[in-house]
This record gives sequence, structure tokens and C-alpha cells, in this order.
Amino acid sequence: MTKVKTLEGDFAGAVANYAIVVSRFNSYIVDSLQEGAIDALQRNGVKDANITVIKVPGALEIPLAVQKAGQAGDFDAVIALGTVIRGSTYHFEIVANESARSLSELALSLGIPVINGILTVENIEQAIERAGTKAGNKGADAAMAAMEMVSLVRKLDS
Repeated sequence: MTKVKTLEGDFAGAVANYAIVVSRFNSYIVDSLQEGAIDALQRNGVKDANITVIKVPGALEIPLAVQKAGQAGDFDAVIALGTVIRGSTYHFEIVANESARSLSELALSLGIPVINGILTVENIEQAIERAGTKAGNKGADAAMAAMEMVSLVRKLDS
């Protein structure tokens, strides 16, 4: 029986330059996501000098900032953080769908990890749960995914 080669990212090679693009809208939630992301990066050896936070008005503005950061060539990964809470209008679907679609397309076109850490939730309670209480901190989860993907991309490129 032949042994199948498996490539997988890890956190040992995660020291890199990270941009965190953060929406100011719903900042009472997003600030916790940002803190979680920075904490996760720092706990895995990433220095403050290798973390850049970029603030934008809302989730629909995140993709352009991600694109510009990725095109600059200064970052090994970009983490997108925001919170979209369903309201009584169709606006939720537009913001949630378009920001997610754009981030996926940017990861492919830029060739670097672009991690979608934008919460799309039904209500404020769900947002709070995902920003550091019952469901953990999704900002930290996004940072962990970014580090793992940086490591994996490096392995794939070598």
C-alpha cells in the first residue's frame, strides 16, 4: 500500500505580516473580534510590528480595503472582521452575500489567504455569543485560520 502525501498548515510557521480589516459598524461587537484576533496572533509569536489594523465604515467597504492591502504586497494574509445583524429589510442579504463573495474572489485573485471573519447573525445575542462568550471568539478563530493558511501556502509554494 502506498503512503498518501498530505499537506496541512500548522502554527509553527505562522510568523508573518497580517492585515486585519475591521468594520466600525457594530463596533461594540467588532472590537471584541479585533481583540480576539490580535490576541491569537500574539500568542502564536506574531509581533505587534507584523500586525496592521485597517478600519473601514462597514462590511461592504471591507473588500476594497482587503484588495488594496493585498495588492500592496506587504501582507501574507488579510483577516476581515465585521458584524452584520439581520434587520427587517433585505439589506442584510445584500451585505452578507456581497461581502462574502467579494472576499472569496479576492483570496483567489490575490493569491494570499483572505479570511472571512464577518459575522452574519440573526440577532444581537448571537453576535455577542460569537464575540467571546458561549461560541468563543470568531475573531480569534479567523486569526488561527489565517496563520494555518499562511503556513499551508508556504508549503504549497515550496
